[in-house]
Amino acid sequence: MDVDVVNMFVLAGGTLALPILAFFASFYMWPAAIIHVYNWYWRRRLGLQVVYSENRGYRFCYSHRGKPGPSRPSILMLHGFSANKDMWLPVAKFLPKHQHLLCVDMPGHEGTSRTDARDYSIEGQVKRIRQFVESVRLTKRPFHLVGTSMGGNVAGVYAARYPKDLCSVTLICPAGLPNESPFVERLREMEKEQEQSGSLDPQRSL
Repeated sequence: MDVDVVNMFVLAGGTLALPILAFFASFYMWPAAIIHVYNWYWRRRLGLQVVYSENRGYRFCYSHRGKPGPSRPSILMLHGFSANKDMWLPVAKFLPKHQHLLCVDMPGHEGTSRTDARDYSIEGQVKRIRQFVESVRLTKRPFHLVGTSMGGNVAGVYAARYPKDLCSVTLICPAGLPNESPFVERLREMEKEQEQSGSLDPQRSL
């Protein structure tokens, strides 16, 4: 094989190897950076912008797109514990781009201010979300409120406290509900039976 051809393959292989090695090195050494770049890319592709809102000395970080309209109620989405606004990116791609959509970082998460423990109770978070709603003027007309896990708990309590703010509320696996399902209650009974007898046939019990 000609020396020039060999040199071309070596050069091409080295050119490809460098970015691949850089990617794997950054993936193992700085995984958070990879996630931030990934989320930044999807926000750009979906037309979402990250902005901040200051209200009474408290800073909210949220992403949004579209504009509110009389025939298109806004959608406010609340994430779960230890997540952030970007968890809604896979959902946002299925929503119309003209829809006014807001995904806020919950109190103490990502870019939203961190304060004392009172803000992290459900009641405290409801008050902060109400503060956010006022700061971005969502109170002008009823909006859709969507929450998952901890955000679902907050959304449910928000709907009870401020029903006139909303035209609908969606709770996705809301955390903190006091009543357990019959299935979970039966599982707890089985655990007690297992502790008492030392053995249990799950198929027979269910």
